[in-house]
Amino acid sequence: MKLPELFEEKMRRLLGEDFEEYEKHLDDPAYYGIRVNTLKISVEDFVKICPFEITPIPWIDNGFYYDGEKISPAKHPYYFAGLYYLQEPSAMTPANRLPVEPGDRVLDVCAAPGGKATELGAKLQNEGVLVANDISSSRARGLLKNLEVFGIGNMLVMSEEPGRLERYFSGYFDKILIDAPCSGEGMFRKEPDMVKSWNEELLTFCREQQADILEHCASMLKTGGMILYSTCTFAKMENEDSIQTFLDNHPEFTLVPLEKNWGFAPGCEPLTECVRLYPHKIKGEGHFLALLQKTGEPTACSTPTEATVGEKELEPFRQFAKEALTCKWKGTFQIYGDSLCLLPEGAPATKGLRVLRSGWQLGTLKKGRFEPSQAFAMGLKKEEVQNVLDLPLSDERVIRYLKGETLEAPEAKDGWTLVCVDGYPLGWGKTQKGRLKNKYAVGWKWE
Repeated sequence: MKLPELFEEKMRRLLGEDFEEYEKHLDDPAYYGIRVNTLKISVEDFVKICPFEITPIPWIDNGFYYDGEKISPAKHPYYFAGLYYLQEPSAMTPANRLPVEPGDRVLDVCAAPGGKATELGAKLQNEGVLVANDISSSRARGLLKNLEVFGIGNMLVMSEEPGRLERYFSGYFDKILIDAPCSGEGMFRKEPDMVKSWNEELLTFCREQQADILEHCASMLKTGGMILYSTCTFAKMENEDSIQTFLDNHPEFTLVPLEKNWGFAPGCEPLTECVRLYPHKIKGEGHFLALLQKTGEPTACSTPTEATVGEKELEPFRQFAKEALTCKWKGTFQIYGDSLCLLPEGAPATKGLRVLRSGWQLGTLKKGRFEPSQAFAMGLKKEEVQNVLDLPLSDERVIRYLKGETLEAPEAKDGWTLVCVDGYPLGWGKTQKGRLKNKYAVGWKWE
């Protein structure tokens, strides 16, 4: 690979005698990764049913390598069931290293397409609040779909500038992930076209964006909370220099040391608590991580919440739940247009923000009746629904369902039916006299 002359000079200074080894690995094949959705299936159970040859990623407890030249995991029913996400191995690291606990309030501020947000949501285990934001509305739509496929309901998906978020979420979050916009130097092997767009002006532009995002996120974090800052670049000015400037301006923040096994390198002096991932030291692309914690006296956070919905408006859903479901609900019901959503406990009012989704979209209310949504199906478990058509992977009806076809289903009872593959939900159908009318989301169909 031919590197820009100025970039090569910088890397020689950064790596010293390691530069030749780094340069040699730029011509190696890229690595492909699968990350298990632990919200739906344990790692152990996934390994038992996984139809592909996989090997563990040493530093990711739910991550595996696969041969992307031989197999296409995105063309498999388990992918449509949300059992895993396809993600470059190094890119799995930031969300893995942010210590999210169930019940936390978490922000992924640059979240599209959702690789990190889906992992953060899985770690919450449907407790707490996940706010997933991306300034690009088109990218945020893809982010929303990935979160819905994963079965994450305790979420708010937005498309806003961080400065506008700050007005609504001051002191609100326990954990924040900043996968900052950067020059992408660490991805040259995986995406060679990025080499052509590299220049010093790009680095300066990204540094300014990174500083702006860090400033806004600092005020949105609770005392005691943590920010995980990451990039996929090697540039010191975008990594250690960005963090050092932030620390100089915010003495209430300290660096938390990150583990340095598996070939991880320390950050450049003096910020050795940070981590650098190099493609000649690990089986993955280039990344940088810094974990920051906010110290000081706790401050109160008074965030207004949405008003509740009246029982009369909820009656169609209550009737559906009585006939079709076995589970109970925790959260706040809210109606947006004709959509009924269940907001997670503690979710704030967001009037005035560009919001793609507030909470778990349960379905639509139309003329006194309720119709369940695709997102609702993906967030349920088989045992939470009374009428289930659970198809084995070998059943040809699985693919036919994903293609949107009507199915013969003599084993299913009449009424709303949750269609599953090997016990994992794919979507809804409506059964009458042994025939299942397909209700799979049109935009999600197998092609």
